[in-house]
Amino acid sequence: MSRPINEIVAEVRDLVAGGVKEVTLLGQNVDSYAFDLAELLEAVHQVDGLERIRFLTSHPADMADRLIETAARLPKVCEHVEIPVQSGDDAVLRRMGRGYTVAGYRDLVARIRAAMPGAGLATDVIVGFPGETEAQFEATYRLLEELRFDVVHVAAYSPRPGTPAERLPDDVPPEEKERRRKAVDQLQERIAGEINARLLGQTVEILVETRRRGKWRGRTRTNKLVFFSVGQEDWTGRLVPVRITWTGPWSMQAEVVRP
Repeated sequence: MSRPINEIVAEVRDLVAGGVKEVTLLGQNVDSYAFDLAELLEAVHQVDGLERIRFLTSHPADMADRLIETAARLPKVCEHVEIPVQSGDDAVLRRMGRGYTVAGYRDLVARIRAAMPGAGLATDVIVGFPGETEAQFEATYRLLEELRFDVVHVAAYSPRPGTPAERLPDDVPPEEKERRRKAVDQLQERIAGEINARLLGQTVEILVETRRRGKWRGRTRTNKLVFFSVGQEDWTGRLVPVRITWTGPWSMQAEVVRP
């Protein structure tokens, strides 16, 4: 059930009045919002005092050009898109009932990157889906190598009650699922490290979330995690320019850029 736009905007106004600077429009498949997600982004964008908007998760079969154009045009919408691919093989995608092809997914990524240069892209992958051959897994691996996501959430398949896949034979051995999962993890660690290394020495804006182990932590507009240390001042909820001094695949270290 989809909530009306005016109801969501009213809630966002209340949150901003309480000090919130960033909101995430969340749905199991946010693109299938019964009204118009592009229109909702426009409406939420008009809330005074709101600094950042995110939306997730997007289904590749439903993400229209109008939504991409709207997200790219509105300054408050962060350059961060989550588009689960799940597999790099068309036969596996059909068994999953995903409703798109690898070629269509590849084209979608190209359109997002053309509209939002430098956007942080995240995806989900399932390895060891019923019937997945070694060649089909290799197709997924090669697609991830090609598209170079900022984040890849990878999981080994396990049956879920009530899903169509539950009727399929769970025929990939557990040790093989784990091998494939680790291979994707290792690939993504290398890719994410290379992507983040390009930010070394650059100044980025982060929204500070919490303090952890003596360091403040926040996220860039592209959803990258950044840590910095500055005295005892409370930085919670502040938008802060920082210069990246160290990069790793999962997080970065920075120093505050003073006026």
